[in-house]
Amino acid sequence: MNVLISGGCKNGKSFYAQRRARQMADRLGVPLYYIATMIPHDEEDHARIRRHIAEREGWGFQTIEQGRSLTELLHREGVDRNGVFLMDSVTALLDNEMFDEHGRLDENAPGRVKADVLEFAQGTGNTLFVSDYIYADADVYSPAVEDYRRSLAAVDRALAVCCDEVIEIAYGREERWK
Repeated sequence: MNVLISGGCKNGKSFYAQRRARQMADRLGVPLYYIATMIPHDEEDHARIRRHIAEREGWGFQTIEQGRSLTELLHREGVDRNGVFLMDSVTALLDNEMFDEHGRLDENAPGRVKADVLEFAQGTGNTLFVSDYIYADADVYSPAVEDYRRSLAAVDRALAVCCDEVIEIAYGREERWK
């Protein structure tokens, strides 16, 4: 079962996804993988990574660092495609692919990321995708940020169609949309 989990920043999405992934892996008796997509850029990023690692401690996750090219995991030795995968997050993966370390925009990245997450979902069948809901702000952003927001929305919509369940986490509460 593929699941899209979306919601605002710091609303409990990752913890919810971790719990669901572990339940799925236990039920199926398969390996449990955590795909860490964030490439840290500052102390806040490092702190978030440390918090997520601490939250996963003792849960049985095998952590795979994969900040770009998600579908490479489908061919990596030692990775069982029948396992349960928690990919956290679509937001970071798209950011990594769209903007290089100098902030230059790769206009082809959104289509590539969309194709990658869909191929990964089909290739595994048991992936929980975590994505941030960043569409409700009334602020006006730079054209590059607006491109990013539109691109993430397109990737999320494609995942929503492909996934068996779509869940929004808001203030720690679960809302099932599909």
